[in-house]
Amino acid sequence: MLPAAFSTRSSLAAVLPSCLAALEGADNELSLPAVRQAVVIVVDGLGASALRARAGHARTLAPLLGKTTTIDSGFPTTTAAALATLATGTLPGVHGLVGYKVRDDLHDRVVNQLSGWDDELDPATWQRSRTVFEVASDSGVKSWAIGMPKYADSGFTKAILRGAEYVSARTMADRFAAAERILANPAQSLTYLYVAELDQIAHARGWESPEWTEALEQLDALVAGLTRRLVPGQGMLLTADHGVVDVPVSGHVLFDTAPELVDGVAAVAGEPRCLHLHLEHPGEEAARSLAEAWRSVEGERAWVATRAEAVEAGWFGPSVDPEVLPRIGDVLVAARKRVAYYDSRDPLRTGQNMVGQHGSLTAEETRVPLLRFGAFA
Repeated sequence: MLPAAFSTRSSLAAVLPSCLAALEGADNELSLPAVRQAVVIVVDGLGASALRARAGHARTLAPLLGKTTTIDSGFPTTTAAALATLATGTLPGVHGLVGYKVRDDLHDRVVNQLSGWDDELDPATWQRSRTVFEVASDSGVKSWAIGMPKYADSGFTKAILRGAEYVSARTMADRFAAAERILANPAQSLTYLYVAELDQIAHARGWESPEWTEALEQLDALVAGLTRRLVPGQGMLLTADHGVVDVPVSGHVLFDTAPELVDGVAAVAGEPRCLHLHLEHPGEEAARSLAEAWRSVEGERAWVATRAEAVEAGWFGPSVDPEVLPRIGDVLVAARKRVAYYDSRDPLRTGQNMVGQHGSLTAEETRVPLLRFGAFA
C-alpha cells in the first residue's frame, strides 16, 4: 500500500496564504490573528525530527515544538517543489515543479529546477501558479524576499518569488538584520526570510554533524534576538521546506547494475531518494512491468508507484493538471530506508558525495516545524 503524501495536518501551502489573510484581518487555515506585518522564516532542511533530536542546542525553537506545531512539506520533499508550494499556496500537481530534476518533454531533456534554467525554460510559465506575493501586491501589501546574493537573479527565484522585492544578504546574521530593518518601517508588509545554511551543511557533513548543530545554535540565537524586538502587530512564523536523512555510503544502491531496473528507461530524473524513471516507449503496461521489477528487487527499501498510482494516491496533491503529467516519471521510486539510488553510468558520480539527503515520504523528510512568535504566538 502506498503512503499518503499529506496527513490531516496543514501543509506548507497554507503558510503564506494564512499570513496574507492575517494582514487583511481575515480568517485563515492557520487561525493567525490580524497583524500589520508578517515574517516567515524558511529554514532549508530543518526537519521536525532533527530539531527534536538537537533540542538542547535550540532553546528558543525546540520548546515550541509539540504535536500541533508540525506541518507537512508535501511530496517530493525537495526544495524546488516545496518552496514553490510555499510561495504559491498550491501543490506540485498544479504549480508544476514536481521534482529536483524533471523531464522537459518539449526539448527532450532532463532539467535541474534549481540551477538549470535557460532561455528554453521560462520561469513565468513553467511555474504555473500566481505567487502569494503577486496576490499581496493586488491588495496593496508590500512583499520582501530576503536571501543570498547568488540567488537574486536565478530562474528559480523568478519562478517562485515574483511579486516580492528581493533583498540580498550574504550571511545568516545579515539576513536577520535585513528583516529587522523592514520591520522598523511601520508600513504593512509580508517578508520571506530564507536560511540555506543548514541544508548546505547537511548535504556536505550530515545533519548529525557538529557543524550542523553549530549552525542550528546560530539560527536559534538569531530567532531569539529578532523575537525580542517584535512589537505588537508583528507576527513571525518559522518553518522548513523538508527534513533530512543521513545516508551512509553503505546505503548507496547502484540500481543500473540490475538490468531489469533500467530496461526500457530512456531518462532518469528526480534525485537519489526519489527517482522519476521515464520510459523510452511510455504506456501503462510498460510502466506496470517496470514497477513490478523494482518492487521485486527493492520493495523492502522503497515505495514504488507508476505515475497513475502516484497521482491516484495524491502524492502531488488532489489533482494534477494535464500539462504537468509528463513531467512526472512513468515510474517513481521513493526510498523508505536509509538508502539512495545512483546510476553508476553517470561519469560525474552526481550526488554521491552527499551525506544528508531528502526527497522521499518518510516522516523525517515530510514533517517540518511551524513555530509561532510575536503576535502569532
